[in-house]
Amino acid sequence: MTGGSIGGVTERQAQIAERVRQHGFQTVAELAAHFAVTTQTIRRDINDLSDLGVLKRRHGGVELPSPETNLNYGERRILNGAAKEQLARTVARHVPTGASIAVSIGTTPEIAVRHLVRHRGLRLYTNNLMAALSACDAPGAEVHMPGGTIRLAARDVIGPEVEAFFARFKVDIGLYGVGGVDADGELLDFHEDEIRVREAIRRNCRASYLVLDSTKFGRAAHVRGGHITDADVIFCDAPPPTTIVAALEAAGRTLVLCRDEEVA
Repeated sequence: MTGGSIGGVTERQAQIAERVRQHGFQTVAELAAHFAVTTQTIRRDINDLSDLGVLKRRHGGVELPSPETNLNYGERRILNGAAKEQLARTVARHVPTGASIAVSIGTTPEIAVRHLVRHRGLRLYTNNLMAALSACDAPGAEVHMPGGTIRLAARDVIGPEVEAFFARFKVDIGLYGVGGVDADGELLDFHEDEIRVREAIRRNCRASYLVLDSTKFGRAAHVRGGHITDADVIFCDAPPPTTIVAALEAAGRTLVLCRDEEVA
């Protein structure tokens, strides 16, 4: 199964990365049997994914890299790609035509913008380079970006200038992702600047949309900032932990489960 390409890797390599994300360490023999290919083919796939930083070689197999730092943009886009596409399609259905929308950094918000390209009159404000480029395909779109230094690995712009940029506008929807969600619902990221920009988006919108795939629950990220109940609408591909669901219900927030479009 080598047809197609996702973010510069083959379809099989993307599926290998997803299998390791779901099940943890996988041996070369297990992967070869699962994909019905030779162990030499799997070793080549593992080498490619390890060179990209998506996975980490270990004797006899492969595992996820250390969670202490975030992966590069292209690497993150590969992991849990199907869930992110599902989230993006659902978010796009909740954004009305002609809406103004502020979009944060991250792969899931950017994929959501790609699904908005059929929306006419889209007004986008973002520090996410890939989201800005995607929005250029929307008919009659306005795309606004702040100045500043580009983080090459993350394909975004952060810093005080970006916070000031978002503070100048009042948009209909603020769409943002997050690095991780702690057990008590606190939002986690990898850099303080990322949190400050995310909060600037949330404070300056009429409705805030948080998009996250289920791998973000319990994911290790070391900078705290905000709470899951701060968002008006939370989009997720699977039900969150019961304590999180209870907190959202108590706060009167809307939870959209993207697998079946149910609203809890």
